[in-house]
Amino acid sequence: MTLTDQQPLGSPFSAATTADDIVAGRDFSGMTAVVTGGYSGLGLETTLALTSAGVRVIVPARRPHVARAALQGVTGCEVVSMDLTDLAGVRAAAAHISDIAGRLDLLMAVAGIMATPERRVGPGWEGQFTANHFGHFVLVCELYPLLRAAGGARVVVNSSAGHTLTGIRWHDPCFRTGYDKWLAYGQSKTANALFAVHLDALGRDEGVRAFALHPGKIITGLQREMDLQEQIDRGWVDGHGNVIGEDFKTPSQGAATGLWAATSPLLDGRGGLYLEDCDIARVSAPDQPMDDGGVRAYAIDPDEAARLWDLSIAATGATPVLR
Repeated sequence: MTLTDQQPLGSPFSAATTADDIVAGRDFSGMTAVVTGGYSGLGLETTLALTSAGVRVIVPARRPHVARAALQGVTGCEVVSMDLTDLAGVRAAAAHISDIAGRLDLLMAVAGIMATPERRVGPGWEGQFTANHFGHFVLVCELYPLLRAAGGARVVVNSSAGHTLTGIRWHDPCFRTGYDKWLAYGQSKTANALFAVHLDALGRDEGVRAFALHPGKIITGLQREMDLQEQIDRGWVDGHGNVIGEDFKTPSQGAATGLWAATSPLLDGRGGLYLEDCDIARVSAPDQPMDDGGVRAYAIDPDEAARLWDLSIAATGATPVLR
């Protein structure tokens, strides 16, 4: 991937496209997908769209009882217990998935947390970086043999426009010298984008391609750690919690770009790209407002991506994908 590749290609879809629009009239029977967070918000919309098109969907869930209730009556999906901040549990979930699936055509990293109070997990890691990046990193490394076996798998990682808040804080990625919930979130979203860049570089010769994306502005459970007043102050909701502003998407519209990344033939032979509004995003200037769209150059930089990969291997002890 080069900066030349990181530009819109003229997709027939748009910001208004819904999940159902992406899969309408298409049959993906025989495919298997893992969708983290696939029982609420964008993840639920993703699961419903994929199963409607014949995909078998495995949903790792921190709250499996809640997931099973949300997916009750949905055919073609099953729930596996997994907490992204518990790497031993991530490995156990991956082992179980490997036992029940011979190949994996899609892995969609939709689950995430945002702007949480300071939390330390594992050996003192910052919680958002762990849940949003390290957990998915280990999951993909563990499931890589299944992705390779598909002979044409795609990994789709939900990043965010929040990546514009900061690059990787190499001097202190776990905020040991002072915590800022928004910078921590932004760093984790930059990590999501860089993860896709280097995974694609490593996996492309074995048919494993990776993409990162901004799903758009959507009010879902992702905001659960924010109080109502903060959301009001940001102009997201009114005093009753109702979404305001014309630039917000519905959850179905928010899921569309991930589904487009997972299934569009326009992306055949491509990878390591950052997407938005069902197309490839352009590179944005360093001083450009977050809501103007695009991806910062540091979030798709191959050298930064390789450096983050090495940091992640060292921190988590994950087995490299090429072995």
